[in-house]
Amino acid sequence: MSSTPTILAVSGSLRDESYTRTALGYVLEAAADAGADTRLLDLREYDLPLYDPDVDDQGDGAEVKRLTREADALALGTPVYHGSYSATLKNYHDYCGWDEYEDTTVGLLATAGGGSYGSTLDHLRITVRGVHGWVLPHQVGIRKASKRFEHEPDAIDQRAFIDEKLEERTRKLGRMLTEYAFITPDVTSPRTAAND
Repeated sequence: MSSTPTILAVSGSLRDESYTRTALGYVLEAAADAGADTRLLDLREYDLPLYDPDVDDQGDGAEVKRLTREADALALGTPVYHGSYSATLKNYHDYCGWDEYEDTTVGLLATAGGGSYGSTLDHLRITVRGVHGWVLPHQVGIRKASKRFEHEPDAIDQRAFIDEKLEERTRKLGRMLTEYAFITPDVTSPRTAAND
């Protein structure tokens, strides 16, 4: 196993001017600064037909699963649609199962057009846990995303965060993914160890 973690950020937005993709760029930049190898899996660039478990090798499904399986940690990013995550990310998630997620560190990020993102992050957390991913307690929610950035030619996607605390929270996700990429969660406590 390499000592350099591989961090894969998955963008579940199909918009050309996606705030989700921009925010994931900040996550990946922080992860790279912390010593990780990074890659953006922009789902706009892959052919992922609606998942059908009865059909093998749909579109780019095998490639997407391979990239996910080979990552040491994942950042899942989504816009908020109707209080949950996007169909694009859900379809990707349907392609991936235990083989891709088990014991993989996962960070969550949601961008909202309005003010609410809590249920979106909850839904993601539940579904990742369902395939045995290890979800970081630290997560990022961005309310009113279109108002959280300003034009800056040298920034990621030429968008700089207006709020330094929000930028720091977003970058922290990248650092934590790097730090905990190789963690093997131990769910025992002194009490459960004594009972064993």
